[in-house]
Amino acid sequence: MKPPYSISPKMLLLCTEISRLVGQCEGLELLKPQPKLRKSNRIKTIQGSLAIEGNTLRLDQITALLDGKRVIGNKREVLEAKNAVTAYDMIAKYKPLSLDSFLSAHKILMKDLVEDAGRLRTTNVGVIQGSKVAHAAPPHKIVAELMDKLFHFLKNEKNTHPLILSAILHYEIEFIHPFTDGNGRMGRLWQTVLLSHFHPIFEFTPVESVVKNRQAEYYKALGTSDKTGSTNTFIEFSLKTIHDALVSLVHEARPKPLSTSDRLVIAREKFHTAEFTRKDYLQVFKAIATATASRDLAFGVKHKLLKKDGQKRLTKYRFILAKKMKTY
Repeated sequence: MKPPYSISPKMLLLCTEISRLVGQCEGLELLKPQPKLRKSNRIKTIQGSLAIEGNTLRLDQITALLDGKRVIGNKREVLEAKNAVTAYDMIAKYKPLSLDSFLSAHKILMKDLVEDAGRLRTTNVGVIQGSKVAHAAPPHKIVAELMDKLFHFLKNEKNTHPLILSAILHYEIEFIHPFTDGNGRMGRLWQTVLLSHFHPIFEFTPVESVVKNRQAEYYKALGTSDKTGSTNTFIEFSLKTIHDALVSLVHEARPKPLSTSDRLVIAREKFHTAEFTRKDYLQVFKAIATATASRDLAFGVKHKLLKKDGQKRLTKYRFILAKKMKTY
């Protein structure tokens, strides 16, 4: 079974742009971001996915759960968050093309929330919006067959870009609705799992957070793909969210330019009480111009952070350690 989709110019352009951004991440050595950034993005991911389903826990509460602290709140919402933390912590251990692994992830995600966690549904379900049925899922009797075919397709499709496959997977999980509850969360989690095995940077890219901020577009894309019988609209929406999440990641991780005060703080740690010259200072900050170094040192002297001895090329500097450094 091949899901109904066709490759559009927009998809190809987005895949190219995403690949370029992945290259930037590699250039910034972000294959495994700094612990603080990893943690921050994991929190955004979990809070974003839960919020789409109506969970009201805040970022600081999810942070507390990650830190093993007690959180006061709605018991079900806290349990949803605890389960999500456990499920996302195991991303690297899941097998993205294995239905059994997919079911085991649902068992973790929905533990003590539903009686049939980790098992395909045995009843018919639908998605209700207001007083209307927004989506009538396929009959429960064919769910197992549909899921087998979906994972067979994922294993054997060699001509479609993995980024596009991840979006198809997400949509098909929402369309089939294989569980009595937790389908949205599983669709988003398993897309992240598939993306993470395509490239490790996606394990810490908060795509779910971008989706949360575009919920109306998310549901509209799902609805349009339902009505047209083509996954294209959702694929294009999904690729755009991946693209924008990576843009944010690159921006957040890109080294920020150092100010004069920043450089002087670093230099004081380097030289301590030793005398140094402008040339020595330039060896510490190789990316700055000679004129910038001169301005930094003049600034330090003016604000009585540095003591200056000698003139011109014979000038030497020494930090006045008793002087408290300020940010100017």
